[in-house]
Amino acid sequence: MIRAALAALALCVMVSTAHGGQIVAHPRGCPPREFCACGAAVEIFHAPIKALWRAAAWFKFPRSSPAPRTVAVHRHHVFVLLSHVHGNIWRVFDANSGHHLTRVHDRSIAGWTIVDPER
Repeated sequence: MIRAALAALALCVMVSTAHGGQIVAHPRGCPPREFCACGAAVEIFHAPIKALWRAAAWFKFPRSSPAPRTVAVHRHHVFVLLSHVHGNIWRVFDANSGHHLTRVHDRSIAGWTIVDPER
């Protein structure tokens, strides 16, 4: 039992290290797969708003300059900007950032459309 728990912990640490950042809980109310946009809705609006479950739906919000609580949008992925690190690098809340995990990690926003869902 202890050996299995240690193996699971080692896997989490290995995945966290490989992708950088911190693995956080799956967004509440979101599906187990393809949940980046749902996770962004939970982070911004505190609810899994079904109309925002597709990444492309976020393009409806007004364009913005990067700032905390704005959202980086691409056709098939979105993530929430939390704080500026340097240059184009931001600390982000990134649901479904790889291997169906949600991470808070540093990521470039170069080439992404930035929108402000709270404006």
